[in-house]
Amino acid sequence: MSEPRKHRIYTMSFAGVYPHYIAKAEKKGRTKEDVDTIIFWLTGYDREALANIIENKTNFETFFDEAPKLNPNVSKITGVICGYRVEEIEDKLLQKVRYLDKLVDELAKGKAMDKILRK
Repeated sequence: MSEPRKHRIYTMSFAGVYPHYIAKAEKKGRTKEDVDTIIFWLTGYDREALANIIENKTNFETFFDEAPKLNPNVSKITGVICGYRVEEIEDKLLQKVRYLDKLVDELAKGKAMDKILRK
């Protein structure tokens, strides 16, 4: 099962979605720092780069295209998010977006950070 070729999330500003990731985590007792840790682990960005992305309202396509280094353990991220199995999403960019969604979801569900980061 694959999603449409050009998903609307590609053009959405990462800065527009980021507060929702934080709110979802905080609602369950986690922190902005936890969300940032996940983003840094997944993409290789650091705090300064993330601040620039948010300030420049970088879209998701550019966010992932310019990510310094996608974590080599992303293939260990499995399961269903938004009705799709992340490991079966054919569109590689959309798969990366869903990886991030899945990790934030696991954080909000109280999963231990070392398990979220596939250590």
